[in-house]
Amino acid sequence: MNNITLIEGDITTAKVDVIVNAANPMMLGGGGVDGAIHKAAGPRLLEACLKAQSINGIRCPTGEARITDSGNLPAKKVIHAVGPRYRIDKNPRLVLANTYTACLDLAISNELKSIAFPAISCGSYGYPLHEAATIALLLFVWHKNDGYLGRNIGFLIKPNISLTRTFQTPSKEMTFSLGLHSIELCRAITSCFHLAGFFQNIRI
Repeated sequence: MNNITLIEGDITTAKVDVIVNAANPMMLGGGGVDGAIHKAAGPRLLEACLKAQSINGIRCPTGEARITDSGNLPAKKVIHAVGPRYRIDKNPRLVLANTYTACLDLAISNELKSIAFPAISCGSYGYPLHEAATIALLLFVWHKNDGYLGRNIGFLIKPNISLTRTFQTPSKEMTFSLGLHSIELCRAITSCFHLAGFFQNIRI
């Protein structure tokens, strides 16, 4: 059974098989989570990114994802995903869903069982937090790809934004079974994302 887990913490220290980097199409690092991941991983991550095939400087088109080694990070791999720019790219909902799907498909094809996501497109790309969280959760809950079964999907949210406020629990980590198929679950989790800023200790 696959699970969604909300974790108060820093994605660069996540002890999972693979973390997702909210990258830019050139895969050269940048600000926000992209810069934080590159800083924590060290120069070997950039070296790995530079090995990705480039077409006119673009290594990962919008809506797609690429996988590399992780440098000094505890995760085995890094998936670099390029989400849509909310008010610029056409059909941002579909593109964001495709971005999440591309990440999970790479995890499946590389036999990676646990994956941690940041809030793709919710930084400088301007995607509304609540809408982005709803798209991601509905995709994971109702997606028909049996390959997703057995995957543990984590979302990193800001430390010091207590899950107690939303879920009445002192825990810094909460797991929900995707087998619930519950719209109420999605609403509860997206509410938590909205309160928490849907990410870790980097301002977005």
